[in-house]
Amino acid sequence: MTNTTQDFHPTRAPERIDMLDAIRGFALFGILLMNLEAFNGPILQAMTGINPSLHGADRLADAFIYIFVQGKFWTLFSLLFGIGFAIMYDSAARSGGDFRRIYKRRLWVLMAIGAAHAILIWEGDILVTYALAGFILLWRMKNDAPPRLSCILMVYCAPLALLAFTGAMAGNHDDSGNISEMMAEEVRYQGHSAYMATLQWRVGYFLLNLGNLVILLPMAVAVFALGVRLHRQGWSRPAMSVDDGGGRVALYCYCAGLALMVASIVIAPDVSPVRIDAVFAAVNVLNMLAGLLMCLGMFFGLRWMWARPVFQKRLALLAPLGRMALSNYLGQSLVCTLIFYGYGLGYFQQLPRAWHIPFALVLITLQTLFSIWWLSRFSMGPAEYLWRWLTYGKRPKFVS
Repeated sequence: MTNTTQDFHPTRAPERIDMLDAIRGFALFGILLMNLEAFNGPILQAMTGINPSLHGADRLADAFIYIFVQGKFWTLFSLLFGIGFAIMYDSAARSGGDFRRIYKRRLWVLMAIGAAHAILIWEGDILVTYALAGFILLWRMKNDAPPRLSCILMVYCAPLALLAFTGAMAGNHDDSGNISEMMAEEVRYQGHSAYMATLQWRVGYFLLNLGNLVILLPMAVAVFALGVRLHRQGWSRPAMSVDDGGGRVALYCYCAGLALMVASIVIAPDVSPVRIDAVFAAVNVLNMLAGLLMCLGMFFGLRWMWARPVFQKRLALLAPLGRMALSNYLGQSLVCTLIFYGYGLGYFQQLPRAWHIPFALVLITLQTLFSIWWLSRFSMGPAEYLWRWLTYGKRPKFVS
C-alpha cells in the first residue's frame, strides 16, 4: 500500500477509548482549579506554595490545591497526550499511513493554536510546550518498542538536577526588585488595562516566558514518553478484571508522591520566587517528583475505578468533556479572562481563595453539560474540528 496522508485518518468515535476520555475530563477539572489562581491574580504569585497571608477557609483551600492539584494535573494531561500519540502511531502502522508527516502537521497546527491562545486569550498557555515536546518525541521514536524507563527518568530528572545545581550555586540570591516589578506589571495589564494594551504586553510576556522551556520541556517530553510506554504495556486500555494490580500501583505511587509533598511543606510551606537558594531548589525538586508520582497514582486509580461499574457510571459523565478537551481548555481561558481581566468584568484579585473550588466545580459542570449537548449534534468540538481540518487537509464530518 502506498504511504500517503490519505491512508491515515483520525480516531473515529467507535475506536475511542471512553476511559481515556473520562480521565482527560477529570484532568481538565484539575487544570482549571490549578489555573484559577493565575486567572485571578499574577501568574508569578501562583508559584509561591501556601500563601502565608491567607487565613481560615482561604488558607485551607490554598493548601489543598497546592498539595493535591498544583503540578499534578498538567502532568496527567501530558501522560494522556503521550498515550494518544502511541494510539495514533499504531493506527498509522495498521493502515500503512505516513504517520510522521501527518503528525508533524498536527503539531504545527497545535503550536499555532497555542501561540494564538497565549497572545490573544491567556498568557499561561501550555499548548506550545506540548507541540515542541511532541516534535522531540516524534524525532526520538524510531519503532513501536516502549521507551526505556531509565531514559524517561533521566530526561525528567535533568531539569531537577539543574534546579538543584542552581540553588546550590546561587547561595542566597534575592531578585525581589525585578520580580516585584514584573508582578506589578501583570496586575496593571491584567486587571486594569484595555484589551489592546494587554495584547501588546502578552506578546512580550510570551517571548520572555519561552525561557521556562528549559525546565518544562524536558519534563513534558519525559511524561509523553511515559504515556507511550504505558500504552505499549497495555495500561491505556480498561482493566480486564478488577484485580489486575493497577489498584496497588495507584496506591503506592500516590502515597509516595504525597509523602514527598509533605516533606516539601516541612522544609518550607511557602517559597518565595524572588529568592533562589538551596531551600527553593529542594522544595521545587520534591514538588516535581511528587507531581509525577501522584499523576501516576491518579491514572492507575481512575483506571482501577473504571473496572467497577458503580464508579464507571459516574466517571463516564466526564467522557464528553474529555472528548472536547482542546475546546474546553480554550473555553476555560476565554471565560475566566472575560470574568477576571480588566477588559472584561474586572474581578481581578476579587475572588477569595476558598471560592476557587466551588467556582471550578460550577464551570466544569457547565462545560460537561455543554459538551454532552454539543456532541449529541456534532461529531467533535469546534477546536478539534479546526485542528483536524488543518491537519488532514480536508474537512472532517462535523454533523452527527
